[in-house]
Amino acid sequence: MIVPVFDEAQVIADVVRGLRTTFDHVVCVDDASQDDSAAHAERAGAAVVRHPVNLGQGAAIATGIEFALAHPGTRYVVTFDADGQHRVADAAAMVARLQAGEVDALLGSRFLDGRTRLPAVKRAVLRAGVAYSNVTSGVRLTDAHNGLRAMTAEVAASLTLTQNRMAHASEIVEQIGDGRWRWAEHPVEILYTGYSKAKGQSVWNSVNILTELIFR
Repeated sequence: MIVPVFDEAQVIADVVRGLRTTFDHVVCVDDASQDDSAAHAERAGAAVVRHPVNLGQGAAIATGIEFALAHPGTRYVVTFDADGQHRVADAAAMVARLQAGEVDALLGSRFLDGRTRLPAVKRAVLRAGVAYSNVTSGVRLTDAHNGLRAMTAEVAASLTLTQNRMAHASEIVEQIGDGRWRWAEHPVEILYTGYSKAKGQSVWNSVNILTELIFR
């Protein structure tokens, strides 16, 4: 379980403790946080890898993948957001599908069921991002920018991430598609809280992500 972290001291311990009820191995990649996120994560039971300077979420995920694959016996890699917006049960269900041999990679989608409540403007912006990603990547998705993903170690080892910031999400999709892996989307619920919105889940942040994808 890979959790990229930047200034999440308020919630990261709860996130790690929740994950540790189901997943034995959780690594938090602290992307040069200015608070004590790393200490909270360690006390909650996570392994912590630290970036000396802030590089971005894409770089943190790349570091987490490298860390996970360096440990013998790693079979699956899951990426999970640090702000508490993902559900552990969804991640567990995704890994179960991988263990059953159904697919090689699963990409979370908030649009496959009705659990996630989105404002109309945010939904429209996210849909625009989906349309752009579908055209440029050749991989047809319903949700192009969801941080909850699960994949086999083989898929993770095949990824080469060069986008340090949010555009890494499109890179992952494109490379999974180009690799001819067996992939599918999986319905997940995104829990929008006051905290997660303040941390970057606002409509304007969605616009910024779309802009970054277009001009990357």
